[in-house]
Amino acid sequence: MKKTERGFSLFELLVVIAIIGVLAAAAIPRFADFRAAAYDSRSEQDLRNLASAQELYRAANETYAADVGQLPSFKPSEGVDITIDSADNAAFHASASHPSGHNTYTWDTEAQPALSSAPQG
Repeated sequence: MKKTERGFSLFELLVVIAIIGVLAAAAIPRFADFRAAAYDSRSEQDLRNLASAQELYRAANETYAADVGQLPSFKPSEGVDITIDSADNAAFHASASHPSGHNTYTWDTEAQPALSSAPQG
């Protein structure tokens, strides 16, 4: 009677685990960069939405809102910090960032272009 053994040897399993470890070590830092880029994109989009809400508010009230709470049509995304730095009847300046993102975005109606970004720090 012939006995056949089936399965993997310990060496083969260790090689597979080592390959998975190398791939994971290369992928995890890139994953963190992708997450930060997503948070930055969320901040940028929220700032664009704030600008649209500000224009609606100005059309109705002939001045820009000085506080985010005055804009019923605007709700920031979770975790995004938005600040209206200054506002009057002619212009407004606001900034948005996410604690896990890399950039702070600013909107200034008096600047060209109105939207700009800078590294957080």
